[in-house]
Amino acid sequence: MRPSRPAMAAAVVLGLEAAALTGIALLELFALVTGDVSSTPAGLALIVLTLLGAAALAAFAIGTLRRTSWARSGGIVFQVLAVALGLASLTIQPVSWPFTVGVGVTGLVGLILLIAAVRRDGATDPRLRRED
Repeated sequence: MRPSRPAMAAAVVLGLEAAALTGIALLELFALVTGDVSSTPAGLALIVLTLLGAAALAAFAIGTLRRTSWARSGGIVFQVLAVALGLASLTIQPVSWPFTVGVGVTGLVGLILLIAAVRRDGATDPRLRRED
């Protein structure tokens, strides 16, 4: 069965977030190579963790297209964390509005799309139907 429109849109959001995290890892790698880090082991660890997050988001995007519940639930966790990070960035002065909007609003849109995908896919999943 084809994924629903909300699931496809959510997969696009998750994929874009994975691409953004990969870009951030490349920026971190550039900073490491140019010596703009205080600790090389910490810089390497940050790059590895960032790439793990990007890989997880990419896996969630693919899994969402395949209508797997683990991917949607994992994606929801990432989106809740993104919204929390966006809200937390409001406490730093001066507020970095591009970061706040980029992370917080994207997380909120992804969260809404994933919840819509769960509702739509759950309604059509034969494994979840009651037999009265």
